[in-house]
Amino acid sequence: AREALGIKTWDLYDMVIGAFGGKLESILSIGGDAEEQENKGGEKANRFKPVVIFKGPFTLREGQTNTHTFKMPSYVGSVRTMIIAGENGAYGFQEKSTPVRSPLMVLATLPRVLGPGEEVKLPITLFAMEKGIKNVSVQIKTNELLIPQEEKSKSITFDQPGDKTINFLLKTPLKLGKGKISIIATSGNQSASYDIELDIRPSNPEVSVFHASVIDPGKSWSDAFNLPGMEGTNSGTIEISSIPPIDIERRLHFLITYPHGCIEQTTSAVFPQLYLTDIMDLDNNFKNRISENVKAGIQRLKTFLTSSGGFSYWPGNNDINDWGTSYAGHFIIEAEKKGYALPAGLKNSWLKYQKKAARQWRNEMINDKYSQSDLEQAYRLYTLALAGQPEIAAMNRLREEKNLSLQARWRLAAAYVLAGQTEIARQLCARADINIQPYSGFYSSYGSMERDWSMILETLLLLNDKTKAAPLAIKISEKLTQDYWMSTQTSAYCLLAMSKFANISGNSKNLSFAYKINNGKIITATTSKPVTKITLNIPKSYTQIKIDVENTGQNLLYARAIFTGVPQTGQEKSTENNLTMKVAYKSLDGSPIDITRLYQGNDFLAVVTVLNSSYFNCKDLSLTQIFPSGWEIRNNRLQDLSSSYEISQPTYQDIRDDRVYTYFDLPVGQSKTFVIQLNASYIGKYYLPGINCEAMYDNSVYSVCEGKWVEVISQ
Repeated sequence: AREALGIKTWDLYDMVIGAFGGKLESILSIGGDAEEQENKGGEKANRFKPVVIFKGPFTLREGQTNTHTFKMPSYVGSVRTMIIAGENGAYGFQEKSTPVRSPLMVLATLPRVLGPGEEVKLPITLFAMEKGIKNVSVQIKTNELLIPQEEKSKSITFDQPGDKTINFLLKTPLKLGKGKISIIATSGNQSASYDIELDIRPSNPEVSVFHASVIDPGKSWSDAFNLPGMEGTNSGTIEISSIPPIDIERRLHFLITYPHGCIEQTTSAVFPQLYLTDIMDLDNNFKNRISENVKAGIQRLKTFLTSSGGFSYWPGNNDINDWGTSYAGHFIIEAEKKGYALPAGLKNSWLKYQKKAARQWRNEMINDKYSQSDLEQAYRLYTLALAGQPEIAAMNRLREEKNLSLQARWRLAAAYVLAGQTEIARQLCARADINIQPYSGFYSSYGSMERDWSMILETLLLLNDKTKAAPLAIKISEKLTQDYWMSTQTSAYCLLAMSKFANISGNSKNLSFAYKINNGKIITATTSKPVTKITLNIPKSYTQIKIDVENTGQNLLYARAIFTGVPQTGQEKSTENNLTMKVAYKSLDGSPIDITRLYQGNDFLAVVTVLNSSYFNCKDLSLTQIFPSGWEIRNNRLQDLSSSYEISQPTYQDIRDDRVYTYFDLPVGQSKTFVIQLNASYIGKYYLPGINCEAMYDNSVYSVCEGKWVEVISQ
């Protein structure tokens, strides 16, 4: 299918031509003088969004006349109306400037998002376009997520055509959702309206709590639990299983909501979802959600694809990430087997790269203690065997390597099983144990002891060795169900391997149980799958919930209750380990400023310096900066940032409406400084969430500073 050109362009002539102008640049202007006039206050800023409407094509038969009517949005000015006609090589066009105006018009603006408990002034600009517009009445209507703090209607008088602005003070409750507001302006028989929708988003990340019990046949479990979040943010599920529990809901929720999106994390978010229908009873809505998630994941993988067929770690990068390439390829092969369609050429390009890389691989000495080159090659060979195109020669060369790591030996054995050479696989496994030593997630495979256990479990299942697989599955289950941190790579692979184990080793007897919520109606349930999930309908006003579960079958049942919610603003605390972070706010000339009270319209800088205070190199660090709703981020990619700081270059940076994610590596003893230019745009009182820097694959490396309330005031 044809695709739109995926290139954005900007006019950067003034930056290029004047890059080395120095003082001369301030004397001689290059190009037009529109900017100079605007700076002198001769023109008002255009506060209306541009209008582009396209209709057609229409068929106009010989001798026929058609009239077309267009409804224009709120807009003041003129538009160029163009019509183009053509047929069999003949063509013609006509254009005309068409004024767009209404006697009374209204325009309102709010931040893109707001947080719970914040206050904002809603500026409403009224335009009287004719002399007959004198007295104007303005009324606002809001839903429960935008609460007016004063009268809901005001009046304003015009002496002559022009524009005037009035303000309404609004406050958000301690709830999340979508705020809606309607503004209606009337003057005599003239009226105008304007609607705004915006998200009330959390200032804090979600938290999850869980409670577990083992229920013998004929026994029951009853308990009451406090919900972790503020009103309207809590959700809950009950998981019942006949196998050692794997905490699917909590771990999968972590993967889906993890805010960063590299090749590994994108793949991890959707990979385990491929197997949920194999082990769980799911309704059609949940199945559809899984299908949409997997399809979206496949499409996003295209943004990481390089010209060589390998995948980069971040979209748009040219450097190929070997582990990410094999991991993403593993996913697309499994997705295709599940019936998902792949973009044209994606799999073939990937296979071409994998084969070339497998054949050219040499176990050269790499001066990097975090390298797992032999495991990367073993995984590459595994994915090729899974795709039905094993590289036997490369597999044999790797098998002859001296000092082959334990992880690589097990993964290579899995490749031999898929290639139909099970006996060689058994010989490899006979000389390997499962005693993986704990290690840091800074290694090139982003792994951990638990991730490697999961890969070994996969191999044991391929060998149909349930005797060794069962104890290992129990060890993985214990880690999954504890309050134990796991990276996205570890979480996804543990769920992946345990789903395969559950599908093969699940108890043949049906699960049978009954449950009730808050002394409500008793609901009975039976399933032939080894795991079942019950989504709880928690009323918004509830702060506590009581659960009763009875085992009515003959199997031992593992029960878990998982609750997720967003805690109230201001509960984070400053803390650090192996990283030191300094946060400062400066004016554009470098002077310190007090951000708790800023004048509207002020530009300023957020300066964050991160120091590696550990004794090892830190890789894959993420710096998360969520800014108050009333501040706007100035995109420094489109304009020159004048700063006295030596700004570090990140590996990748993701700039969104109200936050910036910055990713980088940091050698031991070194520091990096990142600067974001901001503007105090909207009058009100807002919460500045704490800034967080952490290693994405090692939870022992982090630094967090607490948040604070800030105000934007009028000049």
